[in-house]
Amino acid sequence: MAEFIENDITITLPLVALRGITVFPGMVTNFDVERTRSVAAMKSAADGDRRVFLVSQKDIMKETPTQRDVYSIGTVAVLRQFLKTPTGGLRVMVEGISRAQLLEFVEQDGVLCANLRLIDTPYVSRRTAHAEALVRRAVSLFEEYADLSGNVSPETVVSLAVNDNAGFIADYIGQNIFLKFSDKQKILEAVGPVQRLNVVCSLLSHEIEVLEIEKNISDRLSERMEHVQRENLLREQMHVIQAELGDDDTLNEVNEYREKIEALKLPEEINEKLLKETDRLAKQQFGSAEASVIRGYLDTCLELPWNKKTKERIDVAAASKVLERDHYGLEKVKERIIEYIAVKTLKPDVKGVILCLIGPPGTGKTSIAASIAKAMNRKMARMSLGGIHDEAEIRGHRRTYIGAMPGRIMSAVSQSGSMNPIILLDEIDKLGHDYRGDPSAALLEALDPEQNSTFRDHYLDMPFDLSDVFFITTANDRTTIPRPLLDRMEVIELTSYTDEEKLQIAKRHLLPRQRKRHGLTASMLRVNDGAMREIISGWTKESGVRQLERQLAALCRKTAAKIAKGEITGVSLRSNMLEEYLGVRIFKPDYSLTRNEVGIANGLAWTSVGGEVLEVEAEVLDGTGKLELTGNLGDVMKESAKAAVTYIRSRAGVLGIDPEFYSKKDIHIHFPEGAVPKDGPSAGITVAVATISALTGAPVRRDIAMTGEITLSGRILAIGGLKEKTMAALRAGIKTVLIPQDNERDLEEIDQTVRRALNFITVPHIDKILDTAIDFSARTVPDGGESKQEEKSVSEVKPRIPTVSGGVPMTQ
Repeated sequence: MAEFIENDITITLPLVALRGITVFPGMVTNFDVERTRSVAAMKSAADGDRRVFLVSQKDIMKETPTQRDVYSIGTVAVLRQFLKTPTGGLRVMVEGISRAQLLEFVEQDGVLCANLRLIDTPYVSRRTAHAEALVRRAVSLFEEYADLSGNVSPETVVSLAVNDNAGFIADYIGQNIFLKFSDKQKILEAVGPVQRLNVVCSLLSHEIEVLEIEKNISDRLSERMEHVQRENLLREQMHVIQAELGDDDTLNEVNEYREKIEALKLPEEINEKLLKETDRLAKQQFGSAEASVIRGYLDTCLELPWNKKTKERIDVAAASKVLERDHYGLEKVKERIIEYIAVKTLKPDVKGVILCLIGPPGTGKTSIAASIAKAMNRKMARMSLGGIHDEAEIRGHRRTYIGAMPGRIMSAVSQSGSMNPIILLDEIDKLGHDYRGDPSAALLEALDPEQNSTFRDHYLDMPFDLSDVFFITTANDRTTIPRPLLDRMEVIELTSYTDEEKLQIAKRHLLPRQRKRHGLTASMLRVNDGAMREIISGWTKESGVRQLERQLAALCRKTAAKIAKGEITGVSLRSNMLEEYLGVRIFKPDYSLTRNEVGIANGLAWTSVGGEVLEVEAEVLDGTGKLELTGNLGDVMKESAKAAVTYIRSRAGVLGIDPEFYSKKDIHIHFPEGAVPKDGPSAGITVAVATISALTGAPVRRDIAMTGEITLSGRILAIGGLKEKTMAALRAGIKTVLIPQDNERDLEEIDQTVRRALNFITVPHIDKILDTAIDFSARTVPDGGESKQEEKSVSEVKPRIPTVSGGVPMTQ
């Protein structure tokens, strides 16, 4: 080893930061290297002279330490052996050479290295009186430590007696005793051998005190265990005596369990299982842990509502009245419940239903379940599935585990106290899964009508009939629900509330509820329809009504404060008074163009909080045929824009556009609000109209909005979210909406207010509506290109479609 020691010379070596480990000079140590930087440093050392600098981290949780995160004194070591581990790390054997001071971190060829100054440790023999005294004290304390801990072999202690190097003895003891790495670092940083022995003796004395305390605690624990065993023996003898005298509480308890089981008249398999557990309880020692486990199991089983059912309401009219009273809208859900009750009147033994309500947050999915329970006169239990990762949460833990308990489904049934409850499985789309299992897979049996009559919970370990349970699940996003689970449920889609629905919900439910919560009467706070609509459009932007209810609560608080101060006795709010109560308007009205513009068309977009008018801007510039798409667009929307441009190229002659525009002009298509991500194919028709307008110089009519996917041949394909999109068009002051012909059937589901206010034109092909969307009579002729005759031919190719106000147009 002497050839590696360079006194007072600065050297650079690969650096490995150690977590919880300290390596001493002259000692051989094994450890695993897992971090990428550390593995790279070890490999660099192996490729060089096999020297590496090892230094301990101050904070072992630091994943990527900097120079200030490690100690300044470390050990230069030689890499003796290394093996690759299955995880990609290394298992290394190193031998310390000398202490070294860290000067700075450096990077060499992508490997973390360190500039070092070697520390020359003086040799001190134990032959001097002072050194010999310290060595004897250290060895004596080490022997006492070895005797107390039992982790140090006698050979290790004996080997110190024959060694003459005081510094080596200190390092050897430091390497072989259990200390915190920060304490071992103190030994490493003590350069002088005498100083090092003093540090070792101090640390050994403290460790011996700790070990003596641990030994005393262990001795007391052993004595207590002997006492407990003796007490158990005496209790068992007392149990035998009591049994002979006929005065045994355990026997009475067992008999009570047997009577309860027999009284339930359970199926044979379940009855035998419970009686078997009762017999096991009778054989257990009094007060044993196993007896407590069996008692808990029997109590849990007997608390289940075996053979108990609530009498259902099968009056369709009464159920319908309850549903209408509690909720406005949600017609599909109400209709499905009424259908179930109607079938129940004809076939009383019909089994439970499994519904899945999917819709945006705040649309009443959870609250409608409580109304359904009330309408059907069933008990209800709710369990939230959001964030559950463990399968045992659903199916329970096996009784082999300490603290085992039944799963959430059986707990919900027990909580309801009925075999035919409504169980609400909330947020089923937010189930997780990890190494502990997949909770969604555990739900497959419970939510399968063909299997749930023999559902087995791991804790109960016997079949339980869930066929009469009415399961209702809720979700926000169907794409995150596993397909096998989704296939077992009857899905009902809930869309966003329209402004008119929100108005009615606020008037009928939200405002009365908030007035009651804040101690107000109807005469103290009135909100007219205009003010309510203004709150909906100016202070909320959501699919449901939660934010709306918060704003109404704010109104009630402001009103209550004014009444308490004696400023008013009541208020009737109008639109111009809202900012005084709610502050500055949060959301601006939907923007609408004030005049026809060239290259700007109104599209319609669906969002999770309703529909929006989405402007599309197109600009044509001299260039080399580049197509620029901006506005934070997704891949589908970019492809839709490219398809629209390809269609225009194929119709350039008919449209009066220079056929060579794609090689002479650059087209820039922009979707404003660039910070908002956008995707989907339904903007294809809007992109085509805006681009044709920009190429021909003819303005797009400002009172028209459109939606539809375009193909290369100009066909317009069906889209989704029509209800929300048309509501956005109405808010923005749009008069005419162009929709795909395939969406004509969806007009039946649109709010009647919207249908009466808008003209709808169904579009099979974009050629049919260009004259409707673009005002070619106001066309500007770019660069003296197109003639009036070409303009006339465009009108001939694209006849205007007659429309019927407020309804579906007759298409040609």
